[in-house]
Amino acid sequence: MKRLAKPAAGALALSILLGACTSAPKSAPKPPVSVPVSKAPPAAAPAEPAPTPTPAPAPVPESTSAPASIEPAPPLPSPTGPAKNQSFGQWLKSFELRAADAGITEKTIRAALSNAQFIARIVELDRAQPEFTRPPWAYLDGAVSQLRIDQGRTQIRKYQRTFDAAEQRYGVPSSVIAAIWGMESNFGKNFGSFRAVDALATLAYDGRRYEWASRELLIALKIIDRGDIPATQMLGSWAGAMGHTQFLPSAYQRFAVDADGDGKRDIWGSIPDVINSTANFLAQSGWKTGELWGAEVRLPANFDFARAEVKFSQPASTWAAEGVRSLEGGPLPNLDDASIITPAGVRGPAILVGNNFRTLLKYNNSNNYALAVALIAQQIEGGSGLASPWPRDLESLSRSEIKSMQEALNAKGFATGTPDGVAGPATRIGLREFQKSIGLPADGYPTKDVLAKLLDKAS
Repeated sequence: MKRLAKPAAGALALSILLGACTSAPKSAPKPPVSVPVSKAPPAAAPAEPAPTPTPAPAPVPESTSAPASIEPAPPLPSPTGPAKNQSFGQWLKSFELRAADAGITEKTIRAALSNAQFIARIVELDRAQPEFTRPPWAYLDGAVSQLRIDQGRTQIRKYQRTFDAAEQRYGVPSSVIAAIWGMESNFGKNFGSFRAVDALATLAYDGRRYEWASRELLIALKIIDRGDIPATQMLGSWAGAMGHTQFLPSAYQRFAVDADGDGKRDIWGSIPDVINSTANFLAQSGWKTGELWGAEVRLPANFDFARAEVKFSQPASTWAAEGVRSLEGGPLPNLDDASIITPAGVRGPAILVGNNFRTLLKYNNSNNYALAVALIAQQIEGGSGLASPWPRDLESLSRSEIKSMQEALNAKGFATGTPDGVAGPATRIGLREFQKSIGLPADGYPTKDVLAKLLDKAS
């Protein structure tokens, strides 16, 4: 596999909601250094276009993804948090006092909150859950498209000098920055048209995410108070993620950079600020310059799939001693803390990942997201995608089927927590224990066949 480690000659929550990472910085950005140039698309660097103006609000799409089906949102309940006995207007008044106590000026409070709106559609989007979870290959088919790869190359050429300068300063390949930009907003074509103040105030008032949303709202007011952006132009997703690369206010506060020298950190209209802020996020979150993100591998016949988790790591040399091989038969990447992931279980690709993959998880805590960014970047640089086929014949389980699986696992003593229809880490652990108990590869991947065996054993 082609490496992403070597900085390219040019070019992420959050994703989605709350996946966007806000973890504390691990290290300060590196000072400018001389870096080698990788095989990014060759092109002369023309004069770069002027920064794009902050766009006016556009109609909001119904959804940013296309799951097989969406459960109808239930009737909106009354607020469940501290605002449960207040109207939205009353809650705003109380929040104004909190903002004033935090040092926000009266001018900013009045400008940002006097016209704040409760948007019922945001609550519906927050509570909507897909009935069927898209399998990893369906997600990656849409995310890692040739169009997105080509557009990433185009953006790197268009803003060549900006990407090169950011790469020199932060040590993050331009291809990775371009991949995140494409994933988060389709290179600025759709970063949302909700005012961040409205989105976060709505989520805080609703109560389900009160602590998180109210904290992010307070930080958003501090950003406005600093003069970086007016409240009317602080636009983003329904979840409060903002600008071209979808920073939450807390991520913006820590990582946003004024790269064009205008005194403002503008991730809505200044491409230099967007590129450098995204690079700074990754650099401070632990990106290691010169290190591969990972590589597709071949597993030995006796591989213990219970260890195929990001949280389990060991040196790549140890994996090699246990029989893990690169697809080409050469040495594994030199990674000190390598993990193996199998997104589709025993029948799908196996991928060795290292520190830089984990850094992408800090941008959006989803293996599929991090893998999509890595594969887009790899192909922007001229590398290839995954070689092993996906088990496309496997049918996805519905939420009700996963809930039945969780109930059956709990009944048999394989604890998964409260059944909720979401196959999270606890469900995978319980499923692996069940698979191991009946002699199956313990990959923790929920399939209809495993569900049938589980229900048969439970009867």
